[in-house]
Amino acid sequence: MYRKNATRCVPVILLAAIVLISPFVLRSPARAAEDVTVYAAASLTDALNDIGKLFAEQKSGALVTSYLSSSTLAKQIESGAPANVFISADEKWMDYLQDKKLIDQATRYDMVGNELVLIVPADSSLGQVNMTPDFKLAELLAGGKLAMGDPDHVPAGIYGKAALEKLGVWNSVQGSVARLNDVRAALALVERGEASMGIVYATDAAITKKVKVIGIFPQDSHPPVLYPAALVTGNETPAARSFLEFLKSPQAKAVFERYGFSVR
Repeated sequence: MYRKNATRCVPVILLAAIVLISPFVLRSPARAAEDVTVYAAASLTDALNDIGKLFAEQKSGALVTSYLSSSTLAKQIESGAPANVFISADEKWMDYLQDKKLIDQATRYDMVGNELVLIVPADSSLGQVNMTPDFKLAELLAGGKLAMGDPDHVPAGIYGKAALEKLGVWNSVQGSVARLNDVRAALALVERGEASMGIVYATDAAITKKVKVIGIFPQDSHPPVLYPAALVTGNETPAARSFLEFLKSPQAKAVFERYGFSVR
Protein backbone atom coordinates (compact mmCIF):
# COMPACT_ATOMS: atom_id res chain seq x y z
CA MET A 1 0.00 0.00 0.00
CA TYR A 2 2.83 2.34 0.85
CA ARG A 3 4.58 1.59 -2.46
CA LYS A 4 1.43 2.31 -4.44
CA ASN A 5 0.81 5.67 -2.82
CA ALA A 6 4.45 6.64 -3.16
CA THR A 7 4.33 5.87 -6.89
CA ARG A 8 1.18 7.91 -7.37
CA CYS A 9 2.82 10.87 -5.60
CA VAL A 10 5.62 11.16 -8.17
CA PRO A 11 3.60 13.07 -10.83
CA VAL A 12 2.37 15.43 -8.13
CA ILE A 13 5.91 16.16 -7.00
CA LEU A 14 7.04 16.70 -10.61
CA LEU A 15 4.11 19.00 -11.27
CA ALA A 16 4.94 21.03 -8.19
CA ALA A 17 8.53 21.34 -9.35
CA ILE A 18 7.41 22.52 -12.78
CA VAL A 19 5.10 25.10 -11.24
CA LEU A 20 7.96 26.41 -9.12
CA ILE A 21 10.44 26.51 -12.01
CA SER A 22 8.22 27.65 -14.87
CA PRO A 23 7.87 31.33 -13.86
CA PHE A 24 11.67 31.72 -14.19
CA VAL A 25 11.72 29.94 -17.54
CA LEU A 26 8.91 32.06 -18.86
CA ARG A 27 10.38 35.31 -17.65
CA SER A 28 13.89 34.77 -19.02
CA PRO A 29 13.02 35.57 -22.68
CA ALA A 30 11.25 38.72 -21.53
CA ARG A 31 14.27 39.74 -19.46
CA ALA A 32 16.59 39.10 -22.41
CA ALA A 33 14.35 41.24 -24.64
CA GLU A 34 14.96 44.19 -22.30
CA ASP A 35 18.68 44.14 -23.06
CA VAL A 36 20.07 45.87 -26.15
CA THR A 37 23.41 44.58 -27.38
CA VAL A 38 25.27 47.44 -29.03
CA TYR A 39 28.46 46.96 -31.05
CA ALA A 40 30.04 50.39 -31.39
CA ALA A 41 33.30 52.02 -32.47
CA ALA A 42 35.78 52.41 -29.61
CA SER A 43 35.73 56.21 -29.87
CA LEU A 44 32.08 56.21 -28.75
CA THR A 45 32.80 54.47 -25.44
CA ASP A 46 32.33 57.35 -23.00
CA ALA A 47 29.38 59.01 -24.74
CA LEU A 48 27.44 55.77 -25.21
CA ASN A 49 28.07 54.70 -21.63
CA ASP A 50 26.43 57.91 -20.44
CA ILE A 51 23.59 57.60 -22.95
CA GLY A 52 23.06 54.00 -21.85
CA LYS A 53 22.52 55.18 -18.28
CA LEU A 54 19.89 57.66 -19.42
CA PHE A 55 18.18 54.97 -21.48
CA ALA A 56 18.10 52.62 -18.49
CA GLU A 57 16.73 55.35 -16.21
CA GLN A 58 13.70 55.59 -18.47
CA LYS A 59 13.05 51.88 -17.89
CA SER A 60 13.53 51.40 -21.62
CA GLY A 61 16.14 48.65 -21.30
CA ALA A 62 19.75 47.97 -20.40
CA LEU A 63 22.70 48.17 -22.76
CA VAL A 64 25.20 45.39 -23.30
CA THR A 65 28.09 47.05 -25.12
CA SER A 66 31.14 45.97 -27.07
CA TYR A 67 33.64 48.67 -28.07
CA LEU A 68 36.29 47.77 -30.63
CA SER A 69 37.37 48.94 -34.06
CA SER A 70 34.48 49.08 -36.53
CA SER A 71 36.19 46.54 -38.77
CA THR A 72 36.51 43.97 -35.97
CA LEU A 73 32.90 44.45 -34.91
CA ALA A 74 31.63 44.18 -38.48
CA LYS A 75 33.50 40.90 -38.94
CA GLN A 76 32.06 39.59 -35.67
CA ILE A 77 28.54 40.46 -36.80
CA GLU A 78 29.23 38.74 -40.11
CA SER A 79 30.22 35.65 -38.12
CA GLY A 80 26.91 35.67 -36.25
CA ALA A 81 27.64 37.75 -33.13
CA PRO A 82 24.33 38.63 -31.39
CA ALA A 83 24.41 42.40 -31.84
CA ASN A 84 21.13 44.33 -32.01
CA VAL A 85 22.65 47.66 -33.03
CA PHE A 86 25.85 48.44 -34.94
CA ILE A 87 27.47 51.89 -34.88
CA SER A 88 30.48 52.30 -37.13
CA ALA A 89 33.11 55.05 -37.17
CA ASP A 90 32.94 55.20 -40.96
CA GLU A 91 30.66 54.46 -43.87
CA LYS A 92 32.90 51.70 -45.23
CA TRP A 93 32.17 49.06 -42.60
CA MET A 94 28.47 49.86 -42.47
CA ASP A 95 28.41 49.50 -46.27
CA TYR A 96 30.21 46.18 -45.86
CA LEU A 97 27.41 44.77 -43.70
CA GLN A 98 24.71 46.40 -45.80
CA ASP A 99 26.05 44.76 -48.96
CA LYS A 100 25.74 41.42 -47.17
CA LYS A 101 22.20 42.32 -46.03
CA LEU A 102 23.29 42.07 -42.40
CA ILE A 103 21.91 45.46 -41.34
CA ASP A 104 18.40 46.83 -41.72
CA GLN A 105 19.00 49.49 -44.37
CA ALA A 106 15.73 51.26 -43.56
CA THR A 107 17.01 52.07 -40.06
CA ARG A 108 20.45 53.30 -41.12
CA TYR A 109 21.30 56.95 -40.48
CA ASP A 110 24.38 59.10 -39.87
CA MET A 111 24.36 59.69 -36.11
CA VAL A 112 27.26 62.09 -35.37
CA GLY A 113 30.47 63.46 -36.85
CA ASN A 114 34.00 64.05 -35.57
CA GLU A 115 37.35 65.69 -36.34
CA LEU A 116 40.79 64.16 -36.81
CA VAL A 117 43.65 65.62 -34.76
CA LEU A 118 47.39 65.25 -34.20
CA ILE A 119 48.35 64.71 -30.55
CA VAL A 120 51.51 64.52 -28.45
CA PRO A 121 52.11 63.70 -24.77
CA ALA A 122 51.01 66.56 -22.51
CA ASP A 123 54.61 67.27 -21.42
CA SER A 124 55.92 67.47 -25.00
CA SER A 125 57.79 70.63 -25.93
CA LEU A 126 56.11 70.73 -29.34
CA GLY A 127 53.69 73.57 -29.99
CA GLN A 128 50.97 74.10 -32.55
CA VAL A 129 51.60 72.74 -36.02
CA ASN A 130 50.23 74.31 -39.17
CA MET A 131 48.73 71.34 -41.05
CA THR A 132 49.57 72.49 -44.55
CA PRO A 133 50.79 70.43 -47.52
CA ASP A 134 54.29 69.03 -47.03
CA PHE A 135 54.54 70.12 -43.38
CA LYS A 136 57.64 68.64 -41.72
CA LEU A 137 56.00 65.76 -39.85
CA ALA A 138 59.03 63.45 -40.08
CA GLU A 139 61.24 66.13 -38.54
CA LEU A 140 58.73 66.69 -35.74
CA LEU A 141 58.68 62.96 -35.01
CA ALA A 142 62.46 63.03 -34.61
CA GLY A 143 62.77 59.26 -34.84
CA GLY A 144 59.77 58.56 -32.60
CA LYS A 145 56.62 56.58 -33.36
CA LEU A 146 53.38 57.86 -34.84
CA ALA A 147 50.51 55.97 -33.21
CA MET A 148 47.34 55.47 -35.22
CA GLY A 149 44.70 52.91 -35.97
CA ASP A 150 45.87 50.35 -38.49
CA PRO A 151 45.24 52.11 -41.83
CA ASP A 152 44.46 48.78 -43.46
CA HIS A 153 41.17 48.40 -41.60
CA VAL A 154 40.65 50.77 -38.59
CA PRO A 155 38.57 53.83 -39.58
CA ALA A 156 40.72 56.37 -37.67
CA GLY A 157 43.79 54.93 -39.38
CA ILE A 158 42.11 54.98 -42.77
CA TYR A 159 41.17 58.64 -42.30
CA GLY A 160 44.67 59.39 -40.99
CA LYS A 161 46.48 57.80 -43.90
CA ALA A 162 44.19 59.57 -46.38
CA ALA A 163 44.96 62.91 -44.71
CA LEU A 164 48.71 62.32 -44.66
CA GLU A 165 48.67 61.27 -48.31
CA LYS A 166 46.63 64.34 -49.27
CA LEU A 167 49.11 66.54 -47.40
CA GLY A 168 52.04 64.79 -49.11
CA VAL A 169 53.75 63.46 -45.98
CA TRP A 170 52.71 59.80 -45.78
CA ASN A 171 55.77 58.43 -47.55
CA SER A 172 58.09 60.24 -45.15
CA VAL A 173 56.50 58.75 -42.00
CA GLN A 174 54.94 55.42 -42.94
CA GLY A 175 57.97 53.53 -41.60
CA SER A 176 57.43 55.18 -38.20
CA VAL A 177 53.75 54.29 -37.88
CA ALA A 178 52.67 52.15 -34.93
CA ARG A 179 49.58 50.36 -36.23
CA LEU A 180 47.05 49.75 -33.46
CA ASN A 181 43.84 47.71 -33.28
CA ASP A 182 41.64 50.73 -32.54
CA VAL A 183 41.85 54.46 -31.94
CA ARG A 184 41.78 54.16 -28.14
CA ALA A 185 44.90 51.98 -28.29
CA ALA A 186 46.63 54.75 -30.27
CA LEU A 187 45.55 57.27 -27.65
CA ALA A 188 46.89 55.08 -24.83
CA LEU A 189 50.28 54.73 -26.52
CA VAL A 190 50.70 58.51 -26.64
CA GLU A 191 49.40 58.88 -23.07
CA ARG A 192 52.13 56.54 -21.86
CA GLY A 193 54.80 58.37 -23.85
CA GLU A 194 55.53 55.26 -25.91
CA ALA A 195 54.73 57.17 -29.10
CA SER A 196 55.90 60.71 -29.86
CA MET A 197 52.70 61.55 -31.72
CA GLY A 198 49.34 60.09 -32.52
CA ILE A 199 46.40 60.57 -34.85
CA VAL A 200 43.06 60.24 -33.08
CA TYR A 201 39.63 61.81 -33.07
CA ALA A 202 39.13 65.14 -31.33
CA THR A 203 36.72 63.48 -28.91
CA ASP A 204 39.40 60.96 -27.84
CA ALA A 205 41.93 63.69 -27.13
CA ALA A 206 39.33 65.58 -25.08
CA ILE A 207 38.81 62.81 -22.50
CA THR A 208 42.36 62.86 -21.12
CA LYS A 209 44.81 65.41 -19.71
CA LYS A 210 47.77 63.21 -20.63
CA VAL A 211 47.86 64.41 -24.24
CA LYS A 212 47.52 67.71 -26.04
CA VAL A 213 46.33 68.56 -29.53
CA ILE A 214 48.93 70.29 -31.70
CA GLY A 215 47.04 70.25 -34.96
CA ILE A 216 43.64 69.66 -36.54
CA PHE A 217 43.63 67.99 -39.94
CA PRO A 218 41.86 70.06 -42.62
CA GLN A 219 38.43 68.63 -43.31
CA ASP A 220 39.16 68.44 -47.03
CA SER A 221 42.25 66.25 -46.40
CA HIS A 222 40.18 63.14 -45.64
CA PRO A 223 36.63 61.79 -46.08
CA PRO A 224 34.11 63.20 -43.58
CA VAL A 225 34.29 61.41 -40.22
CA LEU A 226 30.77 60.06 -39.84
CA TYR A 227 29.23 57.47 -37.51
CA PRO A 228 26.37 55.58 -39.18
CA ALA A 229 24.07 53.52 -36.94
CA ALA A 230 21.61 50.76 -37.84
CA LEU A 231 19.78 47.72 -36.54
CA VAL A 232 21.31 44.34 -37.26
CA THR A 233 19.21 42.13 -39.52
CA GLY A 234 17.32 39.46 -37.61
CA ASN A 235 17.92 41.15 -34.25
CA GLU A 236 15.49 44.06 -34.59
CA THR A 237 13.85 43.79 -31.16
CA PRO A 238 11.43 46.46 -29.85
CA ALA A 239 14.04 47.47 -27.25
CA ALA A 240 16.69 47.83 -29.95
CA ARG A 241 14.38 50.00 -32.05
CA SER A 242 13.63 52.08 -28.98
CA PHE A 243 17.33 52.61 -28.33
CA LEU A 244 18.06 53.60 -31.93
CA GLU A 245 15.31 56.22 -31.65
CA PHE A 246 16.64 57.35 -28.28
CA LEU A 247 19.97 58.13 -29.93
CA LYS A 248 18.11 60.85 -31.85
CA SER A 249 16.58 62.37 -28.72
CA PRO A 250 17.58 65.76 -27.25
CA GLN A 251 19.01 63.97 -24.19
CA ALA A 252 21.31 61.79 -26.29
CA LYS A 253 22.34 64.65 -28.56
CA ALA A 254 23.29 66.73 -25.52
CA VAL A 255 25.63 63.95 -24.37
CA PHE A 256 27.26 63.66 -27.79
CA GLU A 257 27.79 67.42 -27.91
CA ARG A 258 29.29 67.41 -24.41
CA TYR A 259 31.92 64.93 -25.60
CA GLY A 260 32.68 67.01 -28.67
CA PHE A 261 30.82 65.14 -31.41
CA SER A 262 28.98 67.14 -34.04
CA VAL A 263 25.31 66.15 -34.03
CA ARG A 264 23.77 65.45 -37.40
